[in-house]
Amino acid sequence: MAHVLVAEDDVLVRVALAEGLRAVGFAVIEASCADDALAYIRAGGKVELVFSDIQMPGMLDGRQLAELIARDHPGIPVILTSGDIQLGACVSTCLFVAKPYSTAHAAKLFRSVLGLPPDGSS
Repeated sequence: MAHVLVAEDDVLVRVALAEGLRAVGFAVIEASCADDALAYIRAGGKVELVFSDIQMPGMLDGRQLAELIARDHPGIPVILTSGDIQLGACVSTCLFVAKPYSTAHAAKLFRSVLGLPPDGSS
């Protein structure tokens, strides 16, 4: 079971995505901001992929989170998302997914990035 950390300040978006990902076999850790996501990773929490909104409250935004993870935890891939396509155009260090996206699309992308079978089988 792959552990995915979802950092999203919109609670409805975060909960819907987390529930959908759990339903197809992912273990999901939820964070309401990039600061909490980074704290979880730095505390040694199990994470194989981070999916983060770019614009969030707190000290860090999603791009800064991605940069810190790339620097300090290079084995953890990061995928960023935003409803603002202009922000996505500025992302060069990791993958970007525009909002709105479907849970099925996110799960397929996560499996691909993690090298897992596309159907979720082990």
